[in-house]
Amino acid sequence: MTRLLLKLDPDLTKPSRLRELLTRTRSPSDLIRNQASRQVLFRMLSPAQAQALIAGLELGSGGKSDPYSTLDGLRISKGSGLEVRLHHLLGVPYEPPPAKEQGGQDAWDIQPAYQLFPHQRQAAAEANAALSRDRRRVVLHMPTGSGKTRTAMSLISDYLRADEPRMAVWLAYSEELCDQAANEFERAWAALGNRPAPVLRFWGGNPISLDNHFDGLVVCSLDKIRASIKSDYMTWSRLADRARLVVIDEAHQALAPTYKQTLELLVDRHSETSLLGLTATPGRTWNDLDEDAKLAKFFDYKKVSLRISGYSNPVDYLIDEGYLANAKFESLTYTGSFNLDHQDLERIAAATDIPSAILDQLAEDDVRTLLILMRAESLIATHKRLIIFATTTEHSNTLAAVLAARGVNAASVTSATHPIERRRLIKQFRANDGEHRVLCNFGVLTTGFDAPETSAAIIARPTKSLVLYSQMVGRATRGIRAGGNAEALIVTVVDTSLPGFGDMSEAFTNWDDVWSTDERS
Repeated sequence: MTRLLLKLDPDLTKPSRLRELLTRTRSPSDLIRNQASRQVLFRMLSPAQAQALIAGLELGSGGKSDPYSTLDGLRISKGSGLEVRLHHLLGVPYEPPPAKEQGGQDAWDIQPAYQLFPHQRQAAAEANAALSRDRRRVVLHMPTGSGKTRTAMSLISDYLRADEPRMAVWLAYSEELCDQAANEFERAWAALGNRPAPVLRFWGGNPISLDNHFDGLVVCSLDKIRASIKSDYMTWSRLADRARLVVIDEAHQALAPTYKQTLELLVDRHSETSLLGLTATPGRTWNDLDEDAKLAKFFDYKKVSLRISGYSNPVDYLIDEGYLANAKFESLTYTGSFNLDHQDLERIAAATDIPSAILDQLAEDDVRTLLILMRAESLIATHKRLIIFATTTEHSNTLAAVLAARGVNAASVTSATHPIERRRLIKQFRANDGEHRVLCNFGVLTTGFDAPETSAAIIARPTKSLVLYSQMVGRATRGIRAGGNAEALIVTVVDTSLPGFGDMSEAFTNWDDVWSTDERS
C-alpha cells in the first residue's frame, strides 16, 4: 500500500496522513482488540507511558524489568473487565461484543503461558523418547536461536511433574549460562509446575548446600564442581543419588578432561540416570574426526536434530518462518603487513585454534584495527545494536575507547571486567531505549548472552573452531518471532593467511556423518 501511494502521491505517505488512513480503515477499538496490532501500539509508547499503563491495568511487572515484555504478554478475553479498562485508559469508547446467537458457540485458542513452537515440540518429544531407551543418553541438536534452553526446560518440567520429590541438574561452563538457565527455569516452572520447587544456584560465590533439599532444579557451573569435588565429595554424591536427570549445556564440552570426573559421578552412579546434552554444534572440533567420534560415542550416537518436512536444512526453515534472521555474510578482507613464517604456520596447524601469540600480533596491527573501526561506524548508523568480537582483551578495550571518542555509544566487556560492571554494561546494551549501541568483547559473550535487537556483528577474531564461529554468528541472528530482526549482517574479518568459515547452514550439518549409524558400521 505504501509503495503504491509513493508512486501516486508521496504526500500521502506522510505519518500524519497514514495515521488518518489507518483510523479510517481500522477502528481504534479493533486495533486494541487485535493482539498483533495491540503489541505494535504498545511498542510505540514511551517507557513512562508503558509503566503507567501497566499500573492502570494493575498487571504488576511479572518479574520483568522491561514494561514492553509485560505488555506483549497481555492476554485479553472478549468482554472482560481488562478489555474494558484498557479501552478506558487509552481513551477509546468501549462497545461490548455482540451477544451470542441462540445455540451458537464461539471458540478461540487459549494461549499457554510457556508455549513451544511446533519444531520445539517435535524435538522435545523425540528427545524424551530417546532418554527412556538403553543408556538414557541423547544430544538435542538445535541451531542457535531456535530455543534449545526453552525446549529443555519444558522437558525438565515434564520430568519433575512425573514424580515428587525429584531433582534435576543443569550443568554449564560459564556463570552467564548458569544465570540464563536459572532464570528460564523460573519462567517455565511458574507456568508448568504443579508444586513449589526451588532452583539452587551453585556458581560464583554462592554457597553449596543440599541440606533439606530433595526437590527442584540444581544449576551448577562445571568449574564450581571441579574446584570443590575433592573437598566436598559427599555433597556431590548426595546430589547424584537424588537426581535422575542431568542436562549439560554446550554438550560438545562433555569430554573435556576437567569435566569428565563430574559427569562420571553424576551420571554413571545410577543406571537409570538420564543425560541430556544441548548444543548447536555437536562436535568438539572442525577437522578432528577422532575427537568428534568420541563425543558421538559418549552419547551412544543418539542425536535428536530438528527435522522439517520439505527442508533439507532446518536453518532454512527457521529463517523462512522468522525464528532466525536471514543472515547476510560479508568478508572484510585484510592482507596488510602481517606475515607468517614457517614456524607460525606449523603452530597454527598443530593447535586446536589460532595461538594467542598470533592473535596478539593481529591486535597490534593499526591498519587492520582502523579497517574494523571504519566498518563499525558505518554499521552503527543503520543498526541499533552491533556486537564486535575482538581479537584480544586489549583489542576489545581499544575498539570501544576509539569508538566512544568519536561519539559512538560503545563499551567493552571481557573476562577482566568486574562482574557488576559486566552486568551493568550488558543490561545497558539490551535496553530498548532507542539508542544505537556497540558492545565490544573478547571471550565472554559467545554463549549465555541474548540481546535480540542485535542485528549486526563484526567477527574480528580469527578461529579454527567452527563451534566458536557458529556461536559468534548466533549472537546476531534472533528472528522476528524470537524478538529479533528479519535480517542480520555478519561481517567477518578475513586475514588471508589464516583459516576461516562460511555460513550457518554449513555449521549445522558439519558433523552429521560422525553421528550416523552407517559411519559406525
